[in-house]
Amino acid sequence: MVDDMGYSDLGCYGGEIDTPNLDALAAGGVRMSQFYNTARCSPARASLLTGLHPHQTGIGVLVENDGPLGYPGTINNRCATMAEVLGAAGYTTAIRGKWHLTGSLHTPDGHWPTQRGFDSFWGIINGAASYYDPATLTCDTEPAGELPEDLYLTDELGRRAAEFVTDHSEASSAPFFLYLPFNAPHWPLHAPPEAIARTRGRYREGWDVLRQRRYQRQIESGLIDGSWPLSERDADVVPWAETADTDWQEQRMEVYAAQVELMDAAVGTLVEALTRTGQLDDTLIMFLSDNGGCAEEIPTGWVDELSHRPIHTPTRTRDGRRVRRGNDTTVTPGGPETFASYGKPWANLSNTPFREYKHWVHEGGIATPMIVHWPGGGLHRGTDHDPHQLPDVLATVLEITGADYPRDVLPLEGRSMLDSWRGTPTPEHPLYFEHEGNAAIRIGPWKLVRKYPGDWELYDLASDRTELTDLSAKHPDRVRVMSAQWQEWADRCDVLPREQVLRATGAGFGHVSDVQLSSWR
Repeated sequence: MVDDMGYSDLGCYGGEIDTPNLDALAAGGVRMSQFYNTARCSPARASLLTGLHPHQTGIGVLVENDGPLGYPGTINNRCATMAEVLGAAGYTTAIRGKWHLTGSLHTPDGHWPTQRGFDSFWGIINGAASYYDPATLTCDTEPAGELPEDLYLTDELGRRAAEFVTDHSEASSAPFFLYLPFNAPHWPLHAPPEAIARTRGRYREGWDVLRQRRYQRQIESGLIDGSWPLSERDADVVPWAETADTDWQEQRMEVYAAQVELMDAAVGTLVEALTRTGQLDDTLIMFLSDNGGCAEEIPTGWVDELSHRPIHTPTRTRDGRRVRRGNDTTVTPGGPETFASYGKPWANLSNTPFREYKHWVHEGGIATPMIVHWPGGGLHRGTDHDPHQLPDVLATVLEITGADYPRDVLPLEGRSMLDSWRGTPTPEHPLYFEHEGNAAIRIGPWKLVRKYPGDWELYDLASDRTELTDLSAKHPDRVRVMSAQWQEWADRCDVLPREQVLRATGAGFGHVSDVQLSSWR
């Protein structure tokens, strides 16, 4: 799982970013065109690992405790993780990467990885980190200790994942489950100079030209229907021809692209280990993103103890320089002394052809690339257009492995995707979403969706997956029936009204476009 990567960034999903390893996995397996996440990092991880909707696990927004009337913000005991289920079935389980399922960042609280079914853990507990000097870096339940001088987190995660595969193949005949949740390409924009150099000049033509090119490649590859119009450039985004500081804008996207390419290389390191140990054909690999591209802009200033909790990055680099936070056009992003994001203009490119972003449940917030590779699994190579969502992952794993699901936790919400991957269309089933009051239900081609605190919108995704023509006024009966069905789901699955969560936290609410960065958490 990658973090904050949009639908179209990979080469095999239309992007100009160089991702040969993931492209090869897609070419040798299944590329899903309509798989959905939950629009935000912690909820997506909770849903992926448990087969439930995130609200049922205790993580409805993020990992902060919202008080007695809100979400506890820590994965609860009413669910079982995939590691707990597979561990009970004889699997060796490991995680290398980002956890982000508890608000207890420095003290094990019963819900750290090795306390929720994983035999070993190396990675970060919190939700983001400097790639050069990660905060909360942990080995099992202890601080990770001294770091190599040339540490780059993505590379290290790939190396340690490959090391686990190699060591396990030499020491045990048991099957294994490896969870590799990268921090990349989540902000901050960090990448070594040589990696950035490989992307230099690629974004000189700007977001308008590149969105159109990605859209055309998506159509040509059969990923999307050519009758769906490309969504308009976001109204908050200036046309490239009228953009000031284009050199700096290019630099932002060059670093982001470098982060994605380094992640792809880390996947390649893992695949090479599987190949070298003779396990690739018998290993099911799934790849996806936790939400759509992130439009958050980071306000400028120095990182320090007084103005901000430095849980994401140290206040100074390892060689003593102060860390400059924010999207400052005078600061070139990429180095450890910077802490920037790529912002709404490039997130709009990442989510081609859709509109909206991380946080929202329109297609741009929840549509993810999903690649499935399993040479020995009898998969039907090509593009799978069946709609599925995160709770379906554990249901699929259970069917494939034959592992038993425990009876003393909430029942699974998902349905297996295995038949779909093997070429038999999956029977239609409703898909449900909610995050920060943003809500949606999809039944067949029909999607009912709203942005909090707005009204319901209705789209026929068969003819309009880019959600440009609202049909709610033409089909009021469908709106009424689907909204009632969504509410029944919300009541059953512990979805709290957004107003209640706001009262519990005493927080105000603003959209990312209004407040630059909705949450520095």
